Amino acid sequence: MADDDIILANLDDAALVEQMHQDLYDGLKDEVVEGVNILLARGWTPYKTLTESLVEGMRIVGIDFRDGILFVPEVLLAANAMKAGMAVLRPLLIASGAPRQGRIVIGTVKGDIHDIGKNLVGMMMEGAGFEVIDLGINNGVEKYLAAIEEHKPDIIGMSALLTTTMPYMKVVIDTLKEKGMRDDFIVMVGGAPLNEDFAKAVGADAYGRDAAVTVELAKDLLMRKHNQRMGT
Repeated sequence: MADDDIILANLDDAALVEQMHQDLYDGLKDEVVEGVNILLARGWTPYKTLTESLVEGMRIVGIDFRDGILFVPEVLLAANAMKAGMAVLRPLLIASGAPRQGRIVIGTVKGDIHDIGKNLVGMMMEGAGFEVIDLGINNGVEKYLAAIEEHKPDIIGMSALLTTTMPYMKVVIDTLKEKGMRDDFIVMVGGAPLNEDFAKAVGADAYGRDAAVTVELAKDLLMRKHNQRMGT
């Protein structure tokens, strides 16, 4: 828990940001929101507040999750604390036209109602600066197509926890190919029963082993796609 003697408003900027990283790590929503509001009141831009306090804090969480120091329940607490801070920042970021990493449409595929892993990926992607459109569970190809039409994402993310629903990922990807849209998007797949070979077999661009890895993969793939478009 946070040290009750610490008064966030009394800390200088550097110490406050460091304390926010700790509060985020500990899943302390109220303290994270308070820290965000203090930084904004001190004249920090919404984008600087997002990147230096929340995104950096979630990066630390992601590293410890990847290394087995933190586990899913603790990461979900941290992600929920980040979400609370994002609730303050999101309208300000939109109003200021702040840059975003990219936009991802994410959902669990048709026939599958599992969403803990997907939710974790979504929250960590948002914490890394992505705009996340979460379709929820049990998504048929028509839902992905409608979301693509409406949101024009950079990345499409599909999740499955059941071996029986995994093949539906290929249905979505094959439909994108038939419509001549496959190369317009980065397609990422994830879920406990999946692996790299399956991702290649269904025609996905990448397999996200866990939430932390998925975020780094997404950033890398997006940068590479951007460089290809720029002809570099």
